[in-house]
Amino acid sequence: MSANHTSQPLSPSTAPNYQPDILGAGYEQTTLYFPDDYEGVVTATLVRKKAEQSTHKAVLYIHGFIDYFFQTEMAERFNQHGFDFYALDLRKYGRSILPHQKYYNVHALSEYDAEIDQALEIIGAEGHDAVLLCGHSTGGLTTTLYAAHHPNHPLIKALWVNSPFYDFNMNPVKRALGIPQLSKLAKTFPNLKFPSELNKWYSASLHRDYKGEWDFNLDWKKLRYPMVYISFVRSIHEAQKEIHRGVKVDVPVLVMHSHQTKNPKKWGKAAQTSDVILDVKDIQKNAKKIHGDVTIQSIQNGLHDLVLSAKPVREVVYQQLFEWLSSKSL
Repeated sequence: MSANHTSQPLSPSTAPNYQPDILGAGYEQTTLYFPDDYEGVVTATLVRKKAEQSTHKAVLYIHGFIDYFFQTEMAERFNQHGFDFYALDLRKYGRSILPHQKYYNVHALSEYDAEIDQALEIIGAEGHDAVLLCGHSTGGLTTTLYAAHHPNHPLIKALWVNSPFYDFNMNPVKRALGIPQLSKLAKTFPNLKFPSELNKWYSASLHRDYKGEWDFNLDWKKLRYPMVYISFVRSIHEAQKEIHRGVKVDVPVLVMHSHQTKNPKKWGKAAQTSDVILDVKDIQKNAKKIHGDVTIQSIQNGLHDLVLSAKPVREVVYQQLFEWLSSKSL
């Protein structure tokens, strides 16, 4: 691909060209185009599933790190409650990865603003005037900052974050000293790699071929990801610093997390009833720094992605979520 090739952003007047999505009946996807970045051509993917009845309400969901949208039960629950459902596969993830790109590679989380902007333009153009912005893990961090940076957005009426990545889950000394040093180093050497320290049981606890009940693409949501680019560490660290200072969000916010964090070395109950990725105390502490109408809910025996927890647990997640939305007139 030539270095001077640039893709033009979609104008909101251009109707998206939806195609059938890999998730089957009712799911559609469209490709979003952006100017080239430091790796070349950039695209993202918007997936939608419309409710049976016409509605002015919609959801826009942003996935986490090493992830993509496959949570059909969540989409269908929103449809049943009168929301059209949209989800982004961000640039360099899932449906959007291109052959010349490094998986998950960005230098700042603000790079994702372009696809969120464009998705919201499309959602508005498709007849919606009330959007629940929501995100899981890194997507929760990204959407919190997006909502904070776009006060009085004409569409965004509430924010729901599922185990948001508000801090690194690691030894406090390493976190206080090591992460800032890595972040500085990443300015010069973004492609250096660093051990991820992700618990090996997480993806295995989810996939039906291993210990879980869900089917997903193991190239897009990998079982193991031992090393991360330090550019990712920097992008997260810079975003988290803003959360730690305290951001203001002008719409109601619901922050959900598991009741406990564990780091199991062996397969067992802990891997099936805990957040094994983030420290829930960090989530609670930093959620309290968000200025605005913020509700924090702890989910007993929740997994890191709460909507992938055991069925009785996720029933509680949906019950509390839709009760909260109703209380906020959504």
